[in-house]
Amino acid sequence: MSQTTTGSELKSLFLLDPSITYLNYGSFGACPREIFEAYQGYQLELEREPVHFITRAGMEYAARSRKELAGYLHCDADDIVWTMNPSYAVNIIAKSFALSPGDEILATDLEYGACDKTWDYYCEKAGAKYRRQKINLPVQDAQQIVEDLFKGFGPRTRLVFVSHLTSSTGMILPVHDIVREAHRRGVPCFVDGAHAPGQIGLDITTLDADMYVGACHKWMLSPKGCSFLYVRRSLQDTIDPLIISWGYKAMFPGPSRFQDYHMVQGTRDYSAFLTVPHCLEFMRKYQWDRVRSHCRAMVRSNATRFFQLLESDPICPIDEEFIAQMLSIPIRCAEPELLYKKLFEKYNIEIPVMRQDDRVYLRYSINAFNQQEDLDRLYDALLEIKKEGQLLEL
Repeated sequence: MSQTTTGSELKSLFLLDPSITYLNYGSFGACPREIFEAYQGYQLELEREPVHFITRAGMEYAARSRKELAGYLHCDADDIVWTMNPSYAVNIIAKSFALSPGDEILATDLEYGACDKTWDYYCEKAGAKYRRQKINLPVQDAQQIVEDLFKGFGPRTRLVFVSHLTSSTGMILPVHDIVREAHRRGVPCFVDGAHAPGQIGLDITTLDADMYVGACHKWMLSPKGCSFLYVRRSLQDTIDPLIISWGYKAMFPGPSRFQDYHMVQGTRDYSAFLTVPHCLEFMRKYQWDRVRSHCRAMVRSNATRFFQLLESDPICPIDEEFIAQMLSIPIRCAEPELLYKKLFEKYNIEIPVMRQDDRVYLRYSINAFNQQEDLDRLYDALLEIKKEGQLLEL
């Protein structure tokens, strides 16, 4: 049964250190206590009978969990496999994707750094090029993003790779339009949706991306090490696993070679994967649509005063089309790492100060446990640092 819970009551459901003002949910999430206890329960079951768990019971749990996740994502369960994190999944695709010298992978210049490095690595090995196409900021509308991106499309473009929400900017990109345009031009589209599941609505079938990666340990509330990779069925046989193990030429084949290759890897603790049904039940129980709506309203209602304080301008419209539960503010800061350190060590505020090429962003992200006083505390800390004349020096 669902129930309405106040912000302070929701905060008590999490394991976060109460002495820290936690405004960085977007980096690694935070797992509620009851989900974490379910996770530990699976780990205990694993240790009580490791062979049975790894070879039978745990695999059955994982299949059921994958089915529930597929229902949440609106896709077929056999089209998704578990991965430890989104970077792992991006590596699976990048290593498998056939590239020839002169081929190009097209992406925005707003992608996550680890993914940029992955594509750089595999493109260099193949003699191909990873093209980070400039998106002009500030963004005026969704069509501008599509037009900016596809200015980098050429005759040797073999894949479009794009974030659903970008990590450094917190901005939602028009992935439906990007996928359609990639397909119109005859190339597949791979979407990095690390921040999407649990933060915004996601229907993978309707999106029609050829490949999609998402994290459950961010906005879906699971313990760390729980992510997934979706691959369109017609492409699955082209995607090799990073680890060749018992799933290769499986003695007892499962529902597909895709599942065998990527799921059967010998000894590993996949307890985090098994918690997804608990996460979905938690969100139903606490009316998570209402929680998300409240968080989004808090993110947007505080935006103007932070832009004014930091003498900055938004990089996109501050509305539901572009902003969900994360907001990034461009700041002028010579040493962002020192600003992060000062906010954490002096003010007990956990918030990222991130570099993206020649830009620096201060990004706050809001979830159920946050209250207005958290953002007030951040504001007061930044105001004090600014009055001390240290903001530009840090």
